[in-house]
Amino acid sequence: MDFDALRNADFSQLDDAVDDWSTMVKDLETLKEEAEKGLRGTANKAEWAGVNATVSKEFIGKTTEEFKDAHGQADSIYKILMDTRNELKLYKGQLVDAIERGRQKNLTVIGYEGGFTVTTNVPPEGRAKQDEDNKGEIIALRDEIQKILDKATESDKSASTVLTAIADQSKLGFSDANYGSRDEAAEAIKTADELARLAKKKPEDLTVEEFDRLNKGLKDYADDELFSERFATSLGPEGTLSFWTGINDPHSAWELGQKRVDQYDDLQKNLSLTLATASQSDNAGMTEWKSRMTDLADKPVGRNGGFPLGAQVMTNLMRFGDYDDRFLVNYGDKLIETEKKFTDNGRHGAWTRTGGDPLLNRTGTDSGWDPMTGYLKGLSNSPDAATEFFNGTFVTKDEDHDFKQDLDEDGKEAKRELSNFDYLFEERDWPQDVDDKGEDSIAGRNNLALALEAATTGHPAGETPTVDTPPHNPEQARLMENLVGSISENPGRLTDNGYMSDSMGQIASEYLADINRATADAPEGNDSVARLFPISGTPAEMQHVDVTRFLVAVGQDPEGYAAVEVSQKTYMARLMDHHLNPDLPADQRYDQSAEATVKEIARRSGEIGGTLALGRNEAVLGPAKEADGDFENAVNQKKNLISGTVGTLVGVGTSFIASPAVGAGVGGAAGTATSMVLEQFYRDSEPEFTKELGRDIGERWENSKDANTAMAHNAAVAAANAHHTPYADSVDEWTRIGTADGFNDASTAGHQMARDLETEIPD
Repeated sequence: MDFDALRNADFSQLDDAVDDWSTMVKDLETLKEEAEKGLRGTANKAEWAGVNATVSKEFIGKTTEEFKDAHGQADSIYKILMDTRNELKLYKGQLVDAIERGRQKNLTVIGYEGGFTVTTNVPPEGRAKQDEDNKGEIIALRDEIQKILDKATESDKSASTVLTAIADQSKLGFSDANYGSRDEAAEAIKTADELARLAKKKPEDLTVEEFDRLNKGLKDYADDELFSERFATSLGPEGTLSFWTGINDPHSAWELGQKRVDQYDDLQKNLSLTLATASQSDNAGMTEWKSRMTDLADKPVGRNGGFPLGAQVMTNLMRFGDYDDRFLVNYGDKLIETEKKFTDNGRHGAWTRTGGDPLLNRTGTDSGWDPMTGYLKGLSNSPDAATEFFNGTFVTKDEDHDFKQDLDEDGKEAKRELSNFDYLFEERDWPQDVDDKGEDSIAGRNNLALALEAATTGHPAGETPTVDTPPHNPEQARLMENLVGSISENPGRLTDNGYMSDSMGQIASEYLADINRATADAPEGNDSVARLFPISGTPAEMQHVDVTRFLVAVGQDPEGYAAVEVSQKTYMARLMDHHLNPDLPADQRYDQSAEATVKEIARRSGEIGGTLALGRNEAVLGPAKEADGDFENAVNQKKNLISGTVGTLVGVGTSFIASPAVGAGVGGAAGTATSMVLEQFYRDSEPEFTKELGRDIGERWENSKDANTAMAHNAAVAAANAHHTPYADSVDEWTRIGTADGFNDASTAGHQMARDLETEIPD
């Protein structure tokens, strides 16, 4: 800060800027609240259909978030400007006071370009002697003024740094960087620089104390945008890979590993979260970082220019956090390219770890040497990227590969085109790996299931859909069709890897409208069935036989079974409430009588329940010998999750969220018809969810049918009573007939499946 610039500073323009930003913050806060309550609130209550369901509603949600980010960014800028203005005014006052105190001691301060000087206020001919006599006071005043200028310089510089950093975070729209003061933002950047310097050190030179400081700092600042971007760009792509490789190399970091290896999992998570946050920035530095990191995917980064490759290292730092979608997709393209190179276009496996190779993953689930395992875990947190990746192409028909398909009736073989989904789910030779207990690792395929859950549902794996989750789009629906078709073709793809079934069950629970439609066997374009099972977004068009095989496979796992069983019954209750509502608009009404409506809903739900029962029986009474208690516990946990939060939990399935069938219950508003129907349904159905099925096949089948009949009855009665319909006493017979027909359908389809697959389904 120049001496004369501070002494003569006019803060009027800065005052105006602070006032303007203060007004801007207030205006944006009003807009933010209006967007949240008005725009988004109205959109979430509206009955969307067609393009509006998949495009407009999502656009409104993103627009609302932009208002929120705009307010947060404006508030940060306002506080930074205000802090800086107030400090500079303070420093100017201190400078003026110091000059005045010097004047009273007959000292004068003279400014010049680039500096200032302190001297005695006497004629030039006597000044040298007076300066010598007053040397102590001159030095004291000079040092005092210099300290004031240094603090003013730091204030101005830090303000410039953080304001530039905030502005650079997003080229389009606004970032969600939000700081309470200028010092808070400046401290984030300062800490990032310090920790990046530690991470650049050779692993053997990094002390335990420095490791602890680095680990704690990354944890504290992992979701801070300015910190994360500064840390990542300061460390650089090569530095990032070298750091994680070196830390895990026992030859390089032997002493550190001895004392802190038990905290490597925390460091992996904290570093992953930090890099994920940084990836959301689209400033020039991070854009270059992401591009360079992608280029390094197939380059050796180990000691002496050997393995591991960049992808083997970086994908282990993708397991946590929400990475930028475009970066993930681009990285996935490069990873597939690398996979094809090392497997000869999928002809054989790769990525097997040998005994001397260091661990690259510290979560305990696997060694980290298969880059696809960590990458798929990253995709499970980023639904849009996952959808795009799985629908991408692995090999075309024109490439050199060995994947064949029957071309015509003569069985002539031709090359097959494989999507990334086809290759990973059906064809990939997954490398053998072990977990930290020495047992065979399931992480690769399990992460594949999690990534598919995100890709088909539109929300991160392990979460439930919210009112803001968009309805299924064409890419998600197409992937669902492929998934169901693949498991139908070879159920062993799921049953041989039962740990994937929890994700498959969750996926199915969010496509229940589509699954119910498939079991109805309606002719193509049947508008009546479309109204009976309304779908907001793009329907997944599935064959009845494929759905049957899929559900039998899912039903053989307790968690998969529970996800579909409980969700289907919840869906049925909502559907009864929707169709028995006398105020339902004519263009949304099923074009049959109330009796036919109840029977058809109960029949379709009965078939799904019966099909799941076939899978459960196969698991319990077949070679696997699963315990009935595991199924009951899983059902209870799922039921408690939904029934215990009827007033707050969003309804089952994104394909149903914005449809009229959800009605007012979409937000869980207490006192609505849907809420009351569900509360009564769960209360009355409690014993049915835990009913003992018995060991005899026939007895188990009848008990399952009785339980499903009772639940259909409870749902229909609750809906009929809630809407004061005149036929409440008749629904018992309707649901009994409908459920019985549905179980007959399930039995017929199940035995046809057994004949097709040459397996046995218990009678």
